[in-house]
Amino acid sequence: MKWLHQRSWSFWRLSVQTASFALLVSIPLLNFYLKFHFIQGWYQSISFGDLWFVSPLEGLERILVTRDIYGPLLVGMLIPVTLALLCGRVFCGWICPIHYLSDLSDRLKGIFTRSSKSRDRWLLPRQILWFALIGELLLSLIVGAPIFVFMSPPGLVGREMMRLVFFHTLALEALIVLGVLGMNLITRRFYCRYLCPLGALLALLGRKRRLRVVLNPHTCVHCGKCDASCPLGLEPQQGESEHSHCWNCGTCIDICPEQSLSYMWHTPLSNHYPIAGSLKDTRGSK
Repeated sequence: MKWLHQRSWSFWRLSVQTASFALLVSIPLLNFYLKFHFIQGWYQSISFGDLWFVSPLEGLERILVTRDIYGPLLVGMLIPVTLALLCGRVFCGWICPIHYLSDLSDRLKGIFTRSSKSRDRWLLPRQILWFALIGELLLSLIVGAPIFVFMSPPGLVGREMMRLVFFHTLALEALIVLGVLGMNLITRRFYCRYLCPLGALLALLGRKRRLRVVLNPHTCVHCGKCDASCPLGLEPQQGESEHSHCWNCGTCIDICPEQSLSYMWHTPLSNHYPIAGSLKDTRGSK
């Protein structure tokens, strides 16, 4: 597996993001031009044949609005909920099209400037993320409709692609996606940090997650590079990579010059089980 250790976590994350986005783009093309309907939908609700995957927030909204616990809906939520329980906000960090587009914009910015990093000009309390989730659920109950199903920025990316292929036009809702991406000019991942109810629900489910980024305090030199690199403004050198807000993107692992941060798998029998540290620490090994 030498080839695995020659790449950073950022490389693998970008690869997974690109593959996930390519799938999102290919679904309407396959449906419309090749009449291939084995795969349908987008990441709010996507199917492979008879196997459906449903966003936990979309499923929860439908249950609250309809006041009906629908068996197939619970089955569709099972795998995403299990993934969140084990890995926390890993969907946000590795699959979400909004984060992918934000990552791409950062990389493009790095081509034309010396740095792809943006300053956090406006910081808010992190607890606002929980209020975003509560407010969204309450609004759905008041309106009597699953709001996030229709207005979810990650869902809108897939829906607008479907609309573009089938109807050769875009809806006004596409402006929401542009607005969310524009918020990055104010603060890195502003929407993801403070306003995304799906991210809040995944963080809530992943509070006791097994997969975490863990700091080795004995080798940390407190250089602050990991804190500066975190797109969510967390402070890994203070142990905040184990916070529920962390989406396990691995950026801080790659940037650490001392390899003091690593992915750890928590088990009931032991506090930590190492999966891999910085992939860079094995590049010189034979």
